[in-house]
Amino acid sequence: MDLSIFFAGTAGSVPTPKRGLPAILLRAGGERILFDCGEGTQHQLLRSIGLPDLAAIFITHLHLDHWLGLPGMIKTFDMRDRDARLELFGPPGFTALFEKVVRPIIGRTKYPLDVIELEPHEEIGFDGFVVQGFPVKHRVEAFGYAFIEDDRPGRFDAETAAKLGVTPGPDFGRLQRGETVNGVTPEQVMGEDRLGRRIVYSGDTMPCQTTEVYANGADVLIHEATFTEEERGRARETGHSTAKQAAQLALDANVKLLALTHLSTRYFPREIRDEARATFENTVVPRDFDGIEVPFPERGEPQLVKTGLEQPA
Repeated sequence: MDLSIFFAGTAGSVPTPKRGLPAILLRAGGERILFDCGEGTQHQLLRSIGLPDLAAIFITHLHLDHWLGLPGMIKTFDMRDRDARLELFGPPGFTALFEKVVRPIIGRTKYPLDVIELEPHEEIGFDGFVVQGFPVKHRVEAFGYAFIEDDRPGRFDAETAAKLGVTPGPDFGRLQRGETVNGVTPEQVMGEDRLGRRIVYSGDTMPCQTTEVYANGADVLIHEATFTEEERGRARETGHSTAKQAAQLALDANVKLLALTHLSTRYFPREIRDEARATFENTVVPRDFDGIEVPFPERGEPQLVKTGLEQPA
């Protein structure tokens, strides 16, 4: 399954000429899933990769900069005569906000639209993976989200199978599907299951243990870095993280790649990057329209991909 991340918006709280409000698109096989939908998200997608047929949107919390793009996107899908179901997920309070604020604006949709409040640690299943919400520490109730791919079967040892008398061809396939063939069991010729890939998005949060637990061994951790250490007190007051704190969490969780988002206009991106890299070297600070490719571990490490697309100056 091809797996990649597209950064449609990486600013914190307010947009800038070169950074839109929070929105991250996950492309997993044929599924397209959006995490957060700040004001202008559909425009960000239209001017870059196009507006995909999303299967689901996960909102981290109910501050305006993380969901205000929903009404326009929902109506655009309606104008396109969408007929596929769209599922919207969020933390406690999301249903009430949607019904009292968003529903009166958008009216009815011609396609099925489900609004679902998640319980802490609840899993939503997709074909080949789950998305699991977990509580984080912000000024309001907030979730982070973990993409967790199903484990894959271990490697098939064709040479050993042949030595044990299994004929190459359909019988090899039966062994790989878990069947016993001519007395040879799958355990004799299959390696241990290989862990699926994991991507964790913190949303807005102070450093917290739940993020570290879910990010343990993750291929990519996308963590907010609204402040630098010189304003650590301000970060704590507002329920945010510094770049160094995010980097320390990535180090403790043994992640492969840390991507920092929710950037404040207080800093140049290199200030955030340099502070984090002093603690965790494998840190990137994506621009809007950058991506990250997440290959299977045996094929390489996650890599930041520059699309060549840029916001107008």
